Amino acid sequence: MSGRTFLQNATLCVPRPSIAANSKTGLNLTDSVVVRSTVDPGRLPESHVVIRVDRFGFSANNVSYQALGEHPHFRYFDFHAAPTPELSRTHGVIPVWGFGTVVLSKHPKIHVGERVYGYFAPTKYLLVPVSLSDVNKHAFYIPRPHLPNDRRPYNQVLRCATDPQYTPGDEAEDLTMLYRPLFWTSYWCEDWLHSTGSYKADPGINLTILVASASSKTAFSLSYLVRKRIHSGELNNVTVVGLTSKRNVQFTQSLGLYDEIYEYDTFTEGKAFQGDNERRWIYVDVAGNDSLNARIQSHFASPTVSRIVKNVALGVTNLTPSTSANDDMKWTHNAFDPKAPVFADPANRWPTVEHFFMPEWLDVRKYQLPIQEIFRRQEEAWKQLMKDCPGWVRLERVNGAERVREDYVRVAQNGVGPDKGLIWSLWDAHAGVEEARPKL
Repeated sequence: MSGRTFLQNATLCVPRPSIAANSKTGLNLTDSVVVRSTVDPGRLPESHVVIRVDRFGFSANNVSYQALGEHPHFRYFDFHAAPTPELSRTHGVIPVWGFGTVVLSKHPKIHVGERVYGYFAPTKYLLVPVSLSDVNKHAFYIPRPHLPNDRRPYNQVLRCATDPQYTPGDEAEDLTMLYRPLFWTSYWCEDWLHSTGSYKADPGINLTILVASASSKTAFSLSYLVRKRIHSGELNNVTVVGLTSKRNVQFTQSLGLYDEIYEYDTFTEGKAFQGDNERRWIYVDVAGNDSLNARIQSHFASPTVSRIVKNVALGVTNLTPSTSANDDMKWTHNAFDPKAPVFADPANRWPTVEHFFMPEWLDVRKYQLPIQEIFRRQEEAWKQLMKDCPGWVRLERVNGAERVREDYVRVAQNGVGPDKGLIWSLWDAHAGVEEARPKL
């Protein structure tokens, strides 16, 4: 017993929105804390593994996880528990996509030293159960029976040695953490638009896809995929227009992934928004900004301008006070039910919002396509992205538990420039693998 090394853990925990909204409690983002704890290698439960979380990506999407952590549809705080029951009453743990190494295993099919990628916690060490039967050569799964079945993709931990999308090396892993979670949301959204005939229009009618929060990775990944389909010859008379803030216009233009870029404050003056009553539009809202949506709706309400024919909510990068964990978010339309009405009122020129949620559409596609075909398409798309995306953003690393906590507060309060890709680690920069290798 005396020779056993206890793992010294640290976990970033953030205030629950329901507690922060309570004026008596007074918690806010600055009350995010790093909680210290230990893991005893000698008391590892059967069929459990300990993963050293080496580093993880962080973006505006992760900030939204805090705001939606208690939302009954998303339940982001239900993926990883806070370190203590007492703390879980006031704080939650934001899920993050990251890379790690298995350092302890009491599972017969999972071995110490395996490199893995998954939906981890912002922590040094992650102790998770693994089902005895839910393991294959590509992945193993963390059982979460308290969550809906469509969350299964988030319960998957990929084994890098057999993952066709894995490329070793620090830069390749960093790009994977930044783009893989967001890219697949965009990929399957574009697949949904194409597969359900959303691009189709009468001959000679131009279609424009209008994307809000155009500087975000989710948004410009979607534009990248639409333009690839255009360049392949599958789409005609389709253009992609982005909306972004004034300070992000230059960056968004530098990507070269949109046909036109307009500022939020002056977009109605743009050429694309003038005349051409025959043009049709698909609006993809990645921002979640009620004020912006009201202005867009007001512009397209006039019968003298072209018409929005589809209104898609994709992700949330700019939460407004009306979009909170206590909102029902007006789930007025099932995007995957072909019988559901597109317009709540035929006289209304603004279509009912369709909320795209990737796991739900992926469940549909698994019935429509052989699983090997899904894998083939993803592998092909991913390899092409890895060739095209280096240079889109500047990678920025932050190491050390306290520095990560400070950076989280800064990002949650002030946002993060779209030209940056944040890579965080609760380990100090000098910490090596040997530091994390316990003595049994």
